[in-house]
Amino acid sequence: MSGGDRAALASPAAKVGMYRWRVCAMLLAATTINYVDRQVLGVLAPFLQDEIGWSEMQYGAIVTAFQAAYAIGLLCAGAVIDRLGTKAGYAIAICVWSIAAMSHSLAASVAGFMIARFLLGLGEAGNFPAAIKTVAEWFPRRERAFATGIFNSGSNIGAIVAPLLVPVIAVTWGWQAAFLFTGALSATWLAVWLLTYRTPEQQPALSVAELAHIRSDPPEPSAKVPWRRILRHRQAWAFVAAKFITDPIWWFFLFWLPKFLNAEYGLTLLALGLPLVAIFVLADVGSILGGWLAGRFLRLGWSVNRARKGAMLVCALCVVPIVFAAQADNLWLAVALIGLATAGHQGWSANVFTLTSDMFPRHAVASVVGIGGFAGAVGGMMIATFIGWLLQTTGSYLPVFLMAGSAYLVALLIVHLLAPQLAPARLDDGAA
Repeated sequence: MSGGDRAALASPAAKVGMYRWRVCAMLLAATTINYVDRQVLGVLAPFLQDEIGWSEMQYGAIVTAFQAAYAIGLLCAGAVIDRLGTKAGYAIAICVWSIAAMSHSLAASVAGFMIARFLLGLGEAGNFPAAIKTVAEWFPRRERAFATGIFNSGSNIGAIVAPLLVPVIAVTWGWQAAFLFTGALSATWLAVWLLTYRTPEQQPALSVAELAHIRSDPPEPSAKVPWRRILRHRQAWAFVAAKFITDPIWWFFLFWLPKFLNAEYGLTLLALGLPLVAIFVLADVGSILGGWLAGRFLRLGWSVNRARKGAMLVCALCVVPIVFAAQADNLWLAVALIGLATAGHQGWSANVFTLTSDMFPRHAVASVVGIGGFAGAVGGMMIATFIGWLLQTTGSYLPVFLMAGSAYLVALLIVHLLAPQLAPARLDDGAA
């Protein structure tokens, strides 16, 4: 380090810099596109169900195909990204999902949609392991929950953009054009990522002061960690349980809310936009506030354990009132209850993702996220099959809303029992 660099670090007037937040903006854009791609089918589902003639159980099978591939992809994606690095790993993932998204335009049957959804699930599985690992590389521990909340809000922005754009594109140019448009968005992001992304140590635009800020946590080992060593730890199972129990609720929101609003309130394709936008705007606010709330508790002097679980409890309680949504007589009352629940889920999600960097070193984060995401996708497969059967036999959404209202409190209890102090996992010796 040169004398000028040392002086810059020593000077109290040295500014940290903001480049790391530009990286966070790239992650936000990728996550937004990721959710636009996957949400297109959900928005078009009531229309495509009439157009192609699938049953409730067949729609459940199409959703299950995505979930199965997502589960398989997540099981592998974390380890691949840990091995190849975030730049190459992210690029491969988005290349696959861009091609898969556009391939939906060729589908003309249930089997065709199942194949396209399977390929989309494989590619999209790489987004969160890569993004969480990028946050761990670019942010000190005290900023990771907020950064995660920002990029995770892209899932809600995508869910907002989709019902605004997709119906208009589908009505104007046909439903195939909607899938082609979202695939083109993915390809554009990929080009920007490949041209601009570098690790902090290799990024010439990063100031010395900001690099020191990013690396202000104690040094961590860099050796690769096999899954069998990770799964020896209760901390890993706490994350797995949280994802398995609560991720299926989010999948329900994504893939069945348009069908619920169409079935219960008679909303047409173009009329779905405003209620869905309202729901996912609330979810977006919840994502950012959930990460901010944990940081606020930390600034008040709370321990990481108390702050993280306190924020998770607040978010879990926000989901409970959704049990009344299935029987709401008024559309906007149902929208408000569901929106509060989606806000709670996304705030919860920001903190659950950050549990991995609370309890595991950076070099293991993507693998842990991949394993937990696999569990969440398996849970999503189960609920997709169940909802398809339930709706075909009873036509009632009430049992699903009852499950949603209780899932987060159950998950928080299990997290606390498995990781009562959120103690860091000692991967070097295999001890908990």
